[in-house]
Amino acid sequence: MATSLVGDDMARQSSSSRKSWRSTSVREMWNEPDVFQRSARQVVNDEEELKWAAIERLPTYDRVRTGMLKQVMSNGRVVHGEVDVTNLGSQDKRQLMESILKVVEQDNEKFLMRIRDRTDRVGIEIPKIEVRFQQLSVEGDAYVGTRALPTLLNSTMNTIEGAIAMIGLSPSKKRVVNILKVVSGIVRPSRMTLLLGPPASGKTTFLKALAGKLDDDLRVAGKVTYCGHEFKEFVPQRTCAYISQHDLHYGEMTVRETMDFSGRCLGVGARYEMLLELSRREKEAGIKPDPEIDAFMKATAMAGQETSLITDYVLKILGLDICADIMVGDDMRRGISGGQKKRVTTGEMLVGPAKAFFMDEISTGLDSSTTFQIVRFMKQMVHIMDVTMVISLLQPAPETFELFDDIILLSEGHIVYQGPRENVLEFFEYVGFKCPERKGVADFLQEVTSKKDQEQYWFGKNQPYRYISAPEFVRAYNSFHIGQQLSEDLRISYDKSRAHPAALVREKYGISNMELFKACFSREWLLMKRNSFIYIFKTTQITIMSIFALTVFLRTEMKAGGIEDGTKFWGALFFSLINVMFNGMAELPMTIFRLPVFFKQRDFLFYPAWAFALPIWLTRIPISLMESGIWIILTYYTIGFAPAASRFFKQFLAFFGVHQMSLCLFRFIAALGRAEVVANTLGSFTLLIVFVLGGFIVSKDDIKSWMIWGYYISPMMYGQNAIAINEFLDERWSSPAINSSQPTVGKTLLKARGLFTDEYWYWICIAALFGFGLLFNVLFIAALTLLNPLGGTKAVIVDDESESKPKRQLTSSIEGIDMSVSNAQGSNNSVHSKRGMVLPFLPLSLAFNHVNYYVDMPEAMKSQGIDDTRLQLLRDVSGAFRPGILTALVGVSGAGKTTLMDVLAGRKTGGYVGGSISISGYPKNQATFSRVSGYCEQNDIHSPFVTVYESLVYSAWLRLASDMFVDEVMELVELNPLRSALVGLPGVDGLSTEQRKRLTIAVELVANPSIIFMDEPTSGLDARAAAIVMRTVRNTVDTGRTVVCTIHQPSIDIFEAFDELFLMKRGGQVIYAGPLGRQSHKLVEYFESIPGVPKIKEGYNPATWMLEVSATSVEAQLDLDFAEVFANSDLYRRNQELIEELSTPEPGSKDLYFPTQYSQSFITQCKACFWKQHWSYWRNSKYNAIRFFMTTAFGIIFGVIFWGKGDQIEKQQDLINLLGATYAAILFLGASNASAVQSVVSVERTVFYRERAAEMYSELPYAFAQVAIETIYVAIQTFVYSLLLYSMIGYHWKVDKFLYFYYFIFMCFTYFSMYGMMVVALTPGHQIAAIAMSFFLSFWNLFSGFLIPRPMIPIWWRWYYWASPVAWTIYGIFASQVGDRTNFIEITGSAPQRIDEFIKTNFGYDRDFLVPVVVAHVGWVLLFFFVFAYGIKFSTSKGDEELQRASDKL
Repeated sequence: MATSLVGDDMARQSSSSRKSWRSTSVREMWNEPDVFQRSARQVVNDEEELKWAAIERLPTYDRVRTGMLKQVMSNGRVVHGEVDVTNLGSQDKRQLMESILKVVEQDNEKFLMRIRDRTDRVGIEIPKIEVRFQQLSVEGDAYVGTRALPTLLNSTMNTIEGAIAMIGLSPSKKRVVNILKVVSGIVRPSRMTLLLGPPASGKTTFLKALAGKLDDDLRVAGKVTYCGHEFKEFVPQRTCAYISQHDLHYGEMTVRETMDFSGRCLGVGARYEMLLELSRREKEAGIKPDPEIDAFMKATAMAGQETSLITDYVLKILGLDICADIMVGDDMRRGISGGQKKRVTTGEMLVGPAKAFFMDEISTGLDSSTTFQIVRFMKQMVHIMDVTMVISLLQPAPETFELFDDIILLSEGHIVYQGPRENVLEFFEYVGFKCPERKGVADFLQEVTSKKDQEQYWFGKNQPYRYISAPEFVRAYNSFHIGQQLSEDLRISYDKSRAHPAALVREKYGISNMELFKACFSREWLLMKRNSFIYIFKTTQITIMSIFALTVFLRTEMKAGGIEDGTKFWGALFFSLINVMFNGMAELPMTIFRLPVFFKQRDFLFYPAWAFALPIWLTRIPISLMESGIWIILTYYTIGFAPAASRFFKQFLAFFGVHQMSLCLFRFIAALGRAEVVANTLGSFTLLIVFVLGGFIVSKDDIKSWMIWGYYISPMMYGQNAIAINEFLDERWSSPAINSSQPTVGKTLLKARGLFTDEYWYWICIAALFGFGLLFNVLFIAALTLLNPLGGTKAVIVDDESESKPKRQLTSSIEGIDMSVSNAQGSNNSVHSKRGMVLPFLPLSLAFNHVNYYVDMPEAMKSQGIDDTRLQLLRDVSGAFRPGILTALVGVSGAGKTTLMDVLAGRKTGGYVGGSISISGYPKNQATFSRVSGYCEQNDIHSPFVTVYESLVYSAWLRLASDMFVDEVMELVELNPLRSALVGLPGVDGLSTEQRKRLTIAVELVANPSIIFMDEPTSGLDARAAAIVMRTVRNTVDTGRTVVCTIHQPSIDIFEAFDELFLMKRGGQVIYAGPLGRQSHKLVEYFESIPGVPKIKEGYNPATWMLEVSATSVEAQLDLDFAEVFANSDLYRRNQELIEELSTPEPGSKDLYFPTQYSQSFITQCKACFWKQHWSYWRNSKYNAIRFFMTTAFGIIFGVIFWGKGDQIEKQQDLINLLGATYAAILFLGASNASAVQSVVSVERTVFYRERAAEMYSELPYAFAQVAIETIYVAIQTFVYSLLLYSMIGYHWKVDKFLYFYYFIFMCFTYFSMYGMMVVALTPGHQIAAIAMSFFLSFWNLFSGFLIPRPMIPIWWRWYYWASPVAWTIYGIFASQVGDRTNFIEITGSAPQRIDEFIKTNFGYDRDFLVPVVVAHVGWVLLFFFVFAYGIKFSTSKGDEELQRASDKL
């Protein structure tokens, strides 16, 4: 678009100067007497001319950087000042934008015309792009049927088969899926094209194919050309812009910053060269351009600016100027709305210089009026600037549809129609289908190719209807005159010589390498400042840990100089090393969090990988210096390390090197793994090797010769050597050693651990640490450059043939209900659909009178000077919902629709409710009401790893005391074809949005409720999907149930499927409650009877009209309050009579009563929850495969490193090696279990909140099921691990010893998993849970008994040894395995000792204490289990929604 704005400046200037001259002279004639005014004006004009002449005389470089802006002086005089356009202040920019686009709706077209006139006047041609696609086919491979379910078995089979197929030994079991099937056509410049098609018709693939952005694993045939050139002849990523339907942005940046960065990286394209040519031609022709347009064009032609005027322009036309300085926001940060994010995604590409745009579903989350405005601006850009544009929209309103010039209609991978919008209905009539009068054309087009909906549009003269498939439509199109014309055009190939030289971009990046680096560096600095909390937290964490370290290893307790004093110093050094190293681990999740945006921007050629990686490295150096500095300053002298100042600085240098290396290593692992689970696995794996072979856990001399390479490539080894050499080669350790081959105590201690004993090795180690840092950075850049993001899997819903046939016949009887006549006033009140709900239920009505709802005043509003203590969200709301009547609850955002529904359904836990609510005449009792009502939430939350059928069985099992009728509900909701489909996570894999909506409805229906609330059941759906969902809702109502739906901007046919309307205005007041009538006539009559309200246009959507005429601006204009008008109307009085009638119980009726709180017993709840968790775990193959892979890998690595160590205990170091093995073996895998289980529990926790609100079960059965299934998997995992470790390390094969070993490791992994679950239950989010967990694991690590044995822990900390579960496990394993050995071992620097005595005196392990240790493990597990259950019960699910909504009202 940027190029589009290139040359408009000049034309406007001269025309406006002529106009201004003309208008001035006319004015002078009228106002003749005002002599002084005229002369003043003359002076201004002369000044302006002189200044312009001065600019014209400047050298070219300066001339294109100097513009003229109007400035109003304090005395009111207008002067024209010269400005440097590369250095415009925010005030200048605002003033310029204000003068160009005062009212954007009116001025944008004029502005673009002024730009275009300027270039046309001097004969400069604007670059255009014509895109042709010929014989284009795209296909991929996918598993189908039950093989597509990601069970542990399927995933393993798929991996093995994939590997065999790659070698070519066996054909792949995947089925070929044809996405696009031999399509051809032309996308022309200056014509805006709408791409329509039902879900899964291939729209996204088609747009990506045109933009040259298809995934590598798809096979493409045919060709796409731009102005006759194929993709290899230019850089398609920079010539065109593909705007994805996924919004990926950094939540910490504001909207303006996001767009400025994008504009800065994408550059200005040919704008600068064009400006030079324009300026030259104008100078030659003596044309003076319009100063405003000249300044705008010059400002937007300068590359590498931090902020650009183009950003201000795009913000304005997309309606984002109101939130320009608000953060975009993400899961952890509150930011702009979903609709605004969608516009930021669009704007991010519009600020660049592309000339062709392919926009994928840019209207999701936007209301129809905003979509209309944006599409109108796009149309102006396309028509005036000769841009090429294809936009795919889900549900375009009729007025938006009318804006497009051309339509491309896709169905099942075929292009059914491509051509002018005016001819599309003519084509379908030619085939035999007609669009009904009150039907949007776009909705008709999406349904007419569908097998289920086609019949209702048939109007073939004297011919019976038959299904017309997509290939038949294609054949018809080829014989239609538009199709024939297209074939003719395609036959004549594009003349390449006609292409404008600037149309196709051939440079890879928009700005120079230096500018790219500067742009990325300034963004990195900004992100660091915005994420300062994380760095402050990390710094605080390392400060706290250093304080704990100095109190545990306090210098008064640390004697130096003797062999026996070394143990504590080793512990202090190693603890310091692992703290500094592991402090860098936060870099892994932070990098992974940033990768999706990086991959998007890298693929769009914003910048290369090095420009992203270098600033990260450079900005982390001060952090490394600070964190290493804090640790050293706080601990060095307080612990009592070598006192020389040089030693202090050398240790600081070593820790700085370790920290830098650690940051670089974790960044590299993140880039290699790309997904959290994979990266964590790789991370744990790498850490294990680095950690165990680092020279402390096992000494170098005890590592097998064929494993010694691991020692030399472990960066930790160099860190360990550097800090140990620095300490133990100090003078105070130089006293001669007794019974040692080494001359000094220090060297003896180093030698015993297998470390280097010469001072020069310190510098070698430092060089190695910095070398590793450099290497990992290079590898990080390489991974970012070469690897692509891991693809999400979409479930391919193709049933195995054997299953699908009988099921598909079931659904056909209720398929084709025409939505426009299916409400209660219509003729189609289908009786046959009632057979779908055979269980008896009690029809109930819901009446509510004078309901008010308040919340405590949010702090944000108090700070603005509002004194009230409460904020009212609902104001005197009255109404009634009856059985068999479908009610729509409508209102603008902030009207209180969802709040009212939550209050009526009893979902509001906070706030204050006033007024009366009655159920069939009896006061509402929430405990019984939740048993007869269902609530379909707007965000469709379901367990991702169960199938559709299992989701329904589970819901029915827990909520019905008697028979289930899942099959009938599946038929009613049209879910039979998806019976075995996995639900998946929204937007990632599994069901589509529309299928999830139907599942949400079905999950509530199987509970056989009498009253159902639905929150936005059609949001985010295309027209056809919305019609299917509404058909489901209609079928439900026709069984005699009471159904209420909130609905947002509905189309005509969806709106008229409702029987009654409940309309609210902002502030929580009712302005209409009553019947809609056929074709909404009762609603229209009511509003048209109010004086001043304009009449509805023929064929206009009554829902849109009703919201327009009842807007607050209309209220102000007419000086009336619609809520008051309604309160004084006959309709209101009739409603009050109805409420009174429904608030009185019918004679002989009884109030609702249930003997128990839940419909199922405690045991049944446990069974059902366990059944669901079983399937969830079995199909969560990523979690389980990685868990078992890590268990086996860790087991083998430990087994190999400590091969036979359990049986060869001859000296003190052997015992320490074995203790190190035990410590590392349980801590590593235990911690990885605890972190891995968190992501699983956090997903299930969200589902739990929905199910708990529906009173499906109590908290304990849920906690029991989650813990029980995890424990079963842990038991199997432990068995594999124990066998590997026990046999390879070579412990004594005795039954009691093996059982002890298995028991302790099993209980250890169980409490680690429980601990991970517990932390999730007690914290609001996954990230905070991970931080909290690592914090406490550091303490468990310090007090585990390995780094500092219990007898050596200062007395004031010894109690914490017993509060560390890891210490109990190491105690149990060590005491049970070697606590009964009586043979003697060599002790460094003293006489040999018996093993059992040595471990008792030095480590405090006593075999006689085993029974309490066994019992303590049960205690830890139960403690964590009950805290988990308690945390789940009392944690809040949604935060404080009231405050959020209230602050939204600000």
